[in-house]
Amino acid sequence: MHPNSNQNFQYRNPQQYMQRGPTPYQQQQQQQHFQNQLTQQQWLRRNQLPSTDSPVEEVEKTVQSEAVDQSSQDWKAGLKTPLPDTRYKTEDVTATKGNEFEDYFLKRELLMGIYEKGFERPSPIQEESIPIALTGSDILARAKNGTGKTAAFCIPALEKIDQDKNAIQVVILVPTRELALQTSQVCKELGKHLKIEVMVTTGGTSLKDDIMRLYQPVHLLVGTPGRILDLAKKGVCILKDCSMLVMDEADKLLSPEFQPSIEQLIHFLPANRQILMFSATFPVTVKDFRDRHLRKPYVINLMDELTLKGITQFYAFVEERQKVHCLNTLFSKLQINQSIIFCNSVNRVELLAKKITELGFSCFYIHAKMLQDHRNRVFHDFRNGACRNLVCTDLFTRGIDIQAVNVVINFDFPKNSETYLHRVGRSGRFGHLGLAVSLVTYEDRFNLYRIEQELGTEIKQIPPHIDQAIYCQ
Repeated sequence: MHPNSNQNFQYRNPQQYMQRGPTPYQQQQQQQHFQNQLTQQQWLRRNQLPSTDSPVEEVEKTVQSEAVDQSSQDWKAGLKTPLPDTRYKTEDVTATKGNEFEDYFLKRELLMGIYEKGFERPSPIQEESIPIALTGSDILARAKNGTGKTAAFCIPALEKIDQDKNAIQVVILVPTRELALQTSQVCKELGKHLKIEVMVTTGGTSLKDDIMRLYQPVHLLVGTPGRILDLAKKGVCILKDCSMLVMDEADKLLSPEFQPSIEQLIHFLPANRQILMFSATFPVTVKDFRDRHLRKPYVINLMDELTLKGITQFYAFVEERQKVHCLNTLFSKLQINQSIIFCNSVNRVELLAKKITELGFSCFYIHAKMLQDHRNRVFHDFRNGACRNLVCTDLFTRGIDIQAVNVVINFDFPKNSETYLHRVGRSGRFGHLGLAVSLVTYEDRFNLYRIEQELGTEIKQIPPHIDQAIYCQ
């Protein structure tokens, strides 16, 4: 535009130049005509929908709804969404009914958080659970690792919270501290446009800090059962207004380690609470708990097969003393984006991490006997790509979602199928491709056969060359 040109100048249609501006009388006539039309539309609307509102309120509503229609065109345009994920995805996350997040009549601010998080449309588990959770029904949901379970309960939880009510309204229980941090982060990101206060509390952190925090407003509490029970017993964590309890990795939460805490915790909740249980595996303990505490739960089962579709599984038959050499070969031959390497003991984790570093590869390690601050730092740095390989115990098998991990290596073969399933589920997150390689000794051969049978899957012997297309896309 020319620097001296009038800023308020508006471009007109050529035809408009041919007509003269309307006279004051014509303007008055047009206004009258418009007013009549508006009144007519309102009468029509009022006749169609029986309403108790006065005509003045009706006009206000009409004007508001027309303003909303206009703004609804604009709100999506202003979102800062990440670039679309163009990587190949398997049916585990693409076999949907074609719903959109907007179909669930969620708050606008929540929708903004969903799209800005990069979620394009609901995955199958989200399609099944979000509308049911919004009705207030109890849910028992079984879905594979890495298919969007966290958002399947975070979205309805955030939608149902009344942000003007200063009380804990949702509690999300998880088995590990890392998963608690990750889940609370997802809640904060999805709810960043809402005025919802999210708090995370786990063992191994300062109890005093948690007590001080609970004197401030908290709407949604994420944590491990022992710590939340401790705060509830002290009378600082008030759960009488908590209308929703979510149990993520429910099978682990109902293991002997956690179950007594959860049974006690439930007594602090109101009688009309809603319980949502999510897990990839449902042993007998879950069934027993369901029968005692859930009221006519809606059962979702998206587990036609246990292992994830995008993960190719191999085993390499080795002697114990050859394992490090074999791992070295894998590092040099595979196209590793990031990898997680599992050992069966804390001691072996530290020894292997030392060996990997000596071989000249970057490596972090994490296990349950490390200080919580140190664990958090390692988890955070690995997730941000500071290091390519992470050696760990089974502490890290559940729910940990690091999208860049495309290779999982079982340096020590797991003892049961459940652990195997959760370990390999760390690669190929959200329907992407991944590779799982297990180093199997003579002693492990029966376990290998049993796990194949129980999971109904085939773990093939590793070929001399692995095509990159099956785990790098």
